[in-house]
Amino acid sequence: MAVSRLAKYLRQDRLPHVWCPGCGNGIVMKAFVDAVDREGLDPDRVAIVSGIGCSSRVTGYLNFSTMHTLHGRAVAFGTGVKLARPEFNVIVMGGDGDMLAIGGNHFVHACRRNMDMTMIVFNNNIYGMTGGQYSPTTPFGKVASTSIRGNVEDSFDVVDLAITSGATYVARSTVFHYNQMVRLIQKALEHRGAAVVEILTNCHTYYGRYNAMPEATRLLQFFKDNAVTIEKSKKMEEEELTEKIVVGEFRNIEKETYTERYDRLVKQSLAMSQKE
Repeated sequence: MAVSRLAKYLRQDRLPHVWCPGCGNGIVMKAFVDAVDREGLDPDRVAIVSGIGCSSRVTGYLNFSTMHTLHGRAVAFGTGVKLARPEFNVIVMGGDGDMLAIGGNHFVHACRRNMDMTMIVFNNNIYGMTGGQYSPTTPFGKVASTSIRGNVEDSFDVVDLAITSGATYVARSTVFHYNQMVRLIQKALEHRGAAVVEILTNCHTYYGRYNAMPEATRLLQFFKDNAVTIEKSKKMEEEELTEKIVVGEFRNIEKETYTERYDRLVKQSLAMSQKE
């Protein structure tokens, strides 16, 4: 029954998808359409934008107004859509590489401006589509095709980056925690302002295979065993939090959005010109 309820949100002629068997991207896609359905959003007023990468293929399967854009430019395109059609729910979806490496500058400034859109970061800790290179979120010491003896760089904390940059709603979940993931996406869709939801997803084909977890189930088990709530994490020592994934809602505040400020400026300018 759940399948038939959500099938209308998918482009059936594009299925089956191209993701590897067991890839968590399909779980994120289902959680998103589940959240849209529970919120009762009008599909004709939902615009979804993605860039390039495994997770960015999601726009090909979603039956909404969608844009599959340039590598790293999804947030910029999403900003343009929101300015042109402020009544739309604008959602940007992309991987950790697309959103935080080549697209990192756009991500930071969308948060700074408090653009009224939802940004869902599919974080699999690696570049999956292009050969398993390390990404901005590959943990220190982990193996990738371009760090065969272990990554020497510290990784971005997506939640900290979003909060520091000014996002007004920030949350994190994993593909193992499906119900939590749906709830957090729902809250992001309801939020007025820049909403960021980071979802830890599994790429067993590259990240898992390089790091002794070659089966999808091994990575899902890792998410299950190492996820801790924000409340629990506050009672833990720093060394206890090593490799732990803190999940939940980290920020939810109200603040004037960019489109609201822009609209007010336009009205003020028009009023001034009429007086002249």
